[in-house]
Amino acid sequence: MNEASQYLLKLAKTNVKAYIANPKAKAAMVTGSVALGISDYYSDIDMSIYYDEELPSEEELETARQQNKISELLWVMGDRSTGSFGEGYLVRGVECQFGHVTIARWEKDMNDILTGLNVISPLQKAMSGVLICIPLYGKQLIEKWQSKIADYPDVLAKEMVKKYLNFPALWAVGEMLAARNTTMFQHQIVLEAGQNLLGVLAGLNQLYYSNFQIKRMAQFIQQMNIAPSNLYDRLESIYHQEPISAANQLKELITETIALVEIHMPEINTSKVKRSLDRQQHLWKPTGR
Repeated sequence: MNEASQYLLKLAKTNVKAYIANPKAKAAMVTGSVALGISDYYSDIDMSIYYDEELPSEEELETARQQNKISELLWVMGDRSTGSFGEGYLVRGVECQFGHVTIARWEKDMNDILTGLNVISPLQKAMSGVLICIPLYGKQLIEKWQSKIADYPDVLAKEMVKKYLNFPALWAVGEMLAARNTTMFQHQIVLEAGQNLLGVLAGLNQLYYSNFQIKRMAQFIQQMNIAPSNLYDRLESIYHQEPISAANQLKELITETIALVEIHMPEINTSKVKRSLDRQQHLWKPTGR
């Protein structure tokens, strides 16, 4: 754990005391870059606190903020009536982000992914966060969740691959787009293709994945045992080029990824996406009547 992470972890352990003093609180964790030990001096603290049946009242929250000697309340997000909301504030110049969740809501959210097969839920990001977290309170409950999350269902992996096995064929329509003042659209296509590529590989590797605020791509890719060679460098380089010039490199990565799907999940039908690899947009010419 680097120096910045150690400092932030110490601050997190201090901040959490004001919340776990509430008898409603049953578990608390710090996750994100602090838990991974890779924070820098821009990093915030990501914490989640879990409550039995009822979230803290606004008065209880304000008491906790005062105990933590916050310098500024930055934001409050979500609807407490749903059993989940978040807040962020500054302590010693560090943004401290707290997710407040009832145990019932969190377990419902987990089941929505694990058995409901919600492959597009941004809470897949939270699932990953629980796996790498540092428990600060209620360790036994957190370890129970970690065990459940770590048992990644095969059917979820297949649904992930099927969902994300879809790539806009920039290599086929590049010339047409270049002629139509579509620079922003071209970048959107490359972004979507890269996100879907990671989604397919997440399924193949049974990793939780959300395309919401993708960060630490290198660390995510390092977890993959099944992936095109040199994936991070190749994918990263695509986003430092003009989209059309990167199209053929993107096509190569997609081709290799499809081949991995056929090896490791041969039951997945890849015919549609393979046809897109051969697609080409052609100019037409007026002809006589």
